[in-house]
Amino acid sequence: MVGRIAKGAAVGLVLVLLAGCKGEPQAARRLGADVPVTAQVVESAAWSDTLQALGTAKARESVTITAKVSEIIERVHFESGQQVAAGTPLVTLRGLAQQAALTQAQATFAEADQLYKRQRELAQQRLVASSTLDTQKAIRDSAEARVAEMQSEIGDRSVRAPFAGVLGIRQVSPGSLVTPTTAIATLDDIERMHVDFQVPEAELSSLANGNKVEATSVAWPGRTFEGEVSTIDARVDPSTRAVTVRADFANGDHALRPGMLLDVRIYRPERQALVVPEIAVVQVGRDSFVYRLKADSTVERADVVTGARRAGVVELKQGIQAGERIIVDGTGKLRPGLKVDARAVPPVDAPEPETLPPPAATPASDVPVAPAGNGG
Repeated sequence: MVGRIAKGAAVGLVLVLLAGCKGEPQAARRLGADVPVTAQVVESAAWSDTLQALGTAKARESVTITAKVSEIIERVHFESGQQVAAGTPLVTLRGLAQQAALTQAQATFAEADQLYKRQRELAQQRLVASSTLDTQKAIRDSAEARVAEMQSEIGDRSVRAPFAGVLGIRQVSPGSLVTPTTAIATLDDIERMHVDFQVPEAELSSLANGNKVEATSVAWPGRTFEGEVSTIDARVDPSTRAVTVRADFANGDHALRPGMLLDVRIYRPERQALVVPEIAVVQVGRDSFVYRLKADSTVERADVVTGARRAGVVELKQGIQAGERIIVDGTGKLRPGLKVDARAVPPVDAPEPETLPPPAATPASDVPVAPAGNGG
């Protein structure tokens, strides 16, 4: 019986000691002991952030080749996907009637010109009136204009490339009747590509021509294309409150094609910013604040406006000045006016700008496989 009593007393003593340990921080706080926290001095650091958007690739020059007149195709001089130089003949249309009319116009001009020269010699000898010479000159000039008109009509029957580029799929064949609305093929200059994307109106002040741009495409896993901002639209779309930005990309290997969807990231110019760890910012509803450490080791609440976040740090735009001290760790047990025992930690550095992650390759199981043909 004595042993049981001694054992019970020992257990009770342990429980009392545990209860005393658990209540020690609260008791210490009631007695005025300082709360241990970590603090840092807020300093400005070089900050270079990025802006991400989706863009559409466009050729530097792009056109759908059509004919100016309705006529039968006599010859096709190109193949689908061919690269051509500016002025290369693409399609020749029939023009027998126009060729015959040109021959007739040339003969009429030759006759009128010869007669004009004769009358000019006679006019110099005062054997022909000046009015007669003027009439013949008008006839000669009219015949010459007719020749130029027929040459232009014949030229319209030879469709040529307006600029150097890559042709699309051929849509016509010899013997086809084409009209001014008939698409013969597409022609794109893709040595350099434009990528157009939209940026929110709020970011307009941070954009400038020459900003570095990177882009990735699911068509080229693991590859990053580099370009720069070339144009910022003069207008903001009133329906979306966004501005269209155009970036230029070198495309010597023709990897980028018109119409491709690209994941674009703009690298904005480096600037000075106040950067603190994210854990230092307390979020309550829509309000954000930090605990500022005063000279008497007490804390006060400072409402802040946050900016960009990256790699565990956040930019403070308003509410805190450089040189002030804030609580970094231990904010969950603080309240305004509480005295703390602050251990200093060094300021954080701004992380490097994020780069675009390479697009994942399509799994082999997701690639469609053409059905095997029947054995013959």
